[in-house]
Order: sequence, then C-alpha cells, then structure tokens
Amino acid sequence: MRIGLAILFVASLFVQRATAQSTKKPLRVGVVGLVHTHVHGILSKAFRRSGQTDIEIVGIAEPDRALAERYAKQYGFPLSLVYPSIDQMLDKAKPEAVTDFGRIVDHLKTVQICAPRGIHVMVEKPLSVSFDQAKQMEKLARKHSIQLLTNYETTWYGSNHKAYAMVNTEKAIGDLRKIVVHDGHQGPKEIGVTNEFLDWLTDPVANGAGALFDFGCYGANLSTWLMHNQRPLSVLAVTQQIKPDIYPKVDDEGTIILTYPKTQTIIQASWNWPFARKDMEVYGQTGYVFTVDGTRMRVRLNEDKSERAAEAALTDAPATDPFAYFARLIHGETKPDELTSLENNMIVMEILDAARQSAKTGKVVPLSQRPSVR
Repeated sequence: MRIGLAILFVASLFVQRATAQSTKKPLRVGVVGLVHTHVHGILSKAFRRSGQTDIEIVGIAEPDRALAERYAKQYGFPLSLVYPSIDQMLDKAKPEAVTDFGRIVDHLKTVQICAPRGIHVMVEKPLSVSFDQAKQMEKLARKHSIQLLTNYETTWYGSNHKAYAMVNTEKAIGDLRKIVVHDGHQGPKEIGVTNEFLDWLTDPVANGAGALFDFGCYGANLSTWLMHNQRPLSVLAVTQQIKPDIYPKVDDEGTIILTYPKTQTIIQASWNWPFARKDMEVYGQTGYVFTVDGTRMRVRLNEDKSERAAEAALTDAPATDPFAYFARLIHGETKPDELTSLENNMIVMEILDAARQSAKTGKVVPLSQRPSVR
C-alpha cells in the first residue's frame, strides 16, 4: 500500500511539473536591429528550434526592408513582424523585453525608448561606445527599474565558470597574480561578415573603436568578474593598424594592461590572429588554469608535476544560451549573473574608455582619480 502511494505521489509531481512547464508563457521579446550578425542566435532559437518555450519574438524593428526580407526568407518568419522603428514595434507588438542587435552607438537610444516603458533590455557586447553614454544608460535603468544586460559569448562557456570556481571558490591556485585574455579572429572582412555588419563595425563612431572595443571588452569583462568587480588602478593600451588598407579608420590590433594592487591583466584583442580564439590564462601563486574553448581546459596545481587536461560541462555556465537566461531572469527564476550585470559592465566601459584614451595619448590612465561608477 505504501509503495503504491509513493508511486502515485511521484507521478503527481511529474504531472505538476509538466503542467507548470506547459502553462508557463514564453518571454515576449522584441528584436531591435538586424545589422549585427549575432542576431542569428536568437532568430535560429525562435524560428528553427522546435520545442523551445523560453522566448517568443513578437516584433522586429529594422528600417532596412531588404535586409528584413532576406532574414525573413532565411528563417521563415512573416514580414508582419517587422516594423520600421522601435517605437512602432513597441506600440504594436508590446514586448516585455528587447534584445538589441544594432550598432553599439545606438544602444543608448534603445534604452532611452524602452526604459520609461518598463521594458527590459539586453544588448550585444560592449554596453556602449563610451563611459559617458554608459552612465546615461545606467541612470535610466536604475530610474525605471529595468534589467540592462550585456551579452558576451564567453558568459556561456562552462570553462570560464569552472575556472572562476577554481580561483575564487576552491582557492586552488592561490592568490591571483596574472590574467591573460586572448580574443579575436583573422579580421571581420577576412572571415566574411555581412556588409551591413562590416560598415558599422569598422566605424569608430558607430563601434567606439576597432578590435580594441570589439574584442577588448571580453577581457575587461572576465577580468572584472575574476577580481570581484574591483576597478583597476590604471589602464595602459597600445593599438596598431597592421592592415590600414582594409581598416583605414580603426585599429585592428590592441593590447590593454590593467594593474591592480597585487594582480595584472593583459588583454590581447586582435583582428590579426591566424584563427578565431576566445581563451584565457589565469595564474595564481601556486598554480594556473587555462581555458581553451567553451569546455576544454588545462590545469597545473601546486602538487602537479606537469600540466593536465580538464573538461568543463555546459551546466557549469548559468544557462545554455543568453536568451533562456534572459527569460528566466525576467520571470524571476534566477538572479543577474555577474558577467552580464550592469555593475560589471560599467567598469568594463570605464576600462575601454581609458584604453582608448591611453592608446591615443601614449600615457597610462589612472582610474583611481576617476569617479567611481557606483
């Protein structure tokens, strides 16, 4: 009798869970812009992955009709979803949140329009083109109590989260001493990005800089996270135009050095790598941990005679993809992750702003003399 009751109880739990999952409404999302090719991630999730219930794209704001038609044909969504402006899309589609895949310089405009309506915003990295614009965005987000997140591919790497745990939770490598982050690829034109993407990515006004902002933001984000949102004491940056014939307006090579009281970070952002890479080296007093890609790692601890391979699981990351995480966050099922948080990304923007200034003047920029972002 008891066994039968136990089976019935377990069965009822499964039914309750299945019912809850089936009745939970997906997050109503509006897409702002199609000119950033990271948009393929959300379009693929919404229109090609059967059974996904995290999000529903209810509207797309894109003034370039030909571009919208091209994506509509590729992904099979109706052109009735497309509106020529953000305001019209918000008025008609009424999303709960938006994901911005426009130019970085337009992130501020998106927040200016969405925040007063109480609509949450996720932008692609980096947060903005300047620290001043970022402060305006932060003020609006705080005033209107919206979530303002920045999406980095590396946030969803299980290897980065396992490395963070080894450094900060397990204390496996001793006190942190040096962080080296490598990000980039052969160059946006070389890898064949779309013309719509290339036009603004290589524009210093629309993107903030070249490789310095495009890929330097990853290292600033990860370093700030590993350092528990501690602002560096100073920033030194060097940029180059190795391919001025291809990228005449912006840098294609950038190196940023961040100094902390007892730690140093070196960020190597490049459109000149022989292949695409997003990896990191973290050194402590007694060991090191390297991330090779999203799951593979290399580790050597104090008691190890040689380096050994390690593997991270996808579940080490806070979610399987940014949009599933965004939905859970808005629905109150999770709390903001430090890597995507506004606090972290305000420091990232302060670092990038200082790096751009340092590269221009050839001088170290001390952040200790700059106003705190908090």
